[in-house]
Amino acid sequence: MEYINKLKQNVWKNYIFIFLSNIDLTHGTWMVYLAIKGMSLFQLGIVEGIFHITSFLMEVPTGAVADIWGRKVSRILGRISSLISIIILLFSSNFYLFALAFVFSAISYNLESGAGEALVYDSLKELNRDGTYMKVVGIQEIAMQGGKVIGFLLGGYLASKSYIYAYTVAAIFATVTVIQCFSFTEPKMEVGHEESRNVFSVIKKQVIGSLDVLKNNKKIGFLIVFSQVIFTFGTSLFFYFQNYLEGSGYTQSKIGIVLAVSSLIGAVVASQAYKIEKKIKEKGILMVMPIISAICLWGVALTEYHFVFFVIFSGVDGIIYVAMTDYINKLIPSDRRATILSFASMVFSLFMIIIFPLIGKIGDVFSLKTAFIALAILASVLVVINIYVLTTGKEVKEQKSRSGNS
Repeated sequence: MEYINKLKQNVWKNYIFIFLSNIDLTHGTWMVYLAIKGMSLFQLGIVEGIFHITSFLMEVPTGAVADIWGRKVSRILGRISSLISIIILLFSSNFYLFALAFVFSAISYNLESGAGEALVYDSLKELNRDGTYMKVVGIQEIAMQGGKVIGFLLGGYLASKSYIYAYTVAAIFATVTVIQCFSFTEPKMEVGHEESRNVFSVIKKQVIGSLDVLKNNKKIGFLIVFSQVIFTFGTSLFFYFQNYLEGSGYTQSKIGIVLAVSSLIGAVVASQAYKIEKKIKEKGILMVMPIISAICLWGVALTEYHFVFFVIFSGVDGIIYVAMTDYINKLIPSDRRATILSFASMVFSLFMIIIFPLIGKIGDVFSLKTAFIALAILASVLVVINIYVLTTGKEVKEQKSRSGNS
């Protein structure tokens, strides 16, 4: 009974963790912060590329670590890495140290990306409540965006006074989350690797087993690629939009308010994702949401109402995140969950390695408006491809049928 109660506590403790970990005062300021320190848009794209190269290389090993040695351990190490990254950024003054900070930031992201999600889903699964996961993710989205709202507002205000204040407070919040991680309870899993002392052999076995899962259910691969492409567009827009607003005369405080409003509205919309999904179903999510995303990118690039379209995009991005998280987790066995979710993050990193520096280079050579037009064109092409796959792709349809019968 005590174990069951602790698993129940994992859910609400995770809300608190997500809220605190997203009060990141650096998230809405780092692009401008590094630009002030002399880095060009292309260099900003390069350091973000370093982040995603590191993430690409480390995602699967860290996912395997979470599956083999525990989601809690992975989460603790992730928050420690995040703290190290913030400290380096606080005291750095050259490109190479900035790059090192982004390496630690990437490892932090890797250690958390699959572990936290797997911790909650497997806790619900042991409680026979995994059917409520989409609703739980919706509440998590409120916690996440709520933390971001505070981070954007407080970060923008402190950055307008001194970036040292912003990064010092960010380090304090990171320390608090490290301490809070120790309160989670690890869900029991039958992994079967404990007898091996060869770390590389254990990880190899875990990765091969996870690849077999993906090979035998191609729908997982489709959903991963589908979601990560959209998240790549959203992330690229989010970060470069900060510099776009600054170039349009916005102060750091105003930029913080803009980002906070978008997060707040995005949270409200995302929290209702499970209701929206019930009405338009999976096909509606997969078909309609990318079209709206592409329209929003065109709106940001070509109209004076760029803020409105940015906010709408944030809401759509939240709906896709909540829905895709539920769809993918339903198809993954618990002992492979964190590893396969790390594959998804690896796909995201691969797209970011290619697209993010490219957008920065276009912004340097031409303008950020031109860069956003290029992003909108790419999104429109992929929307057409997505519609074609959904309407003619036999493999995806077959996998949907199989998952529906299972």
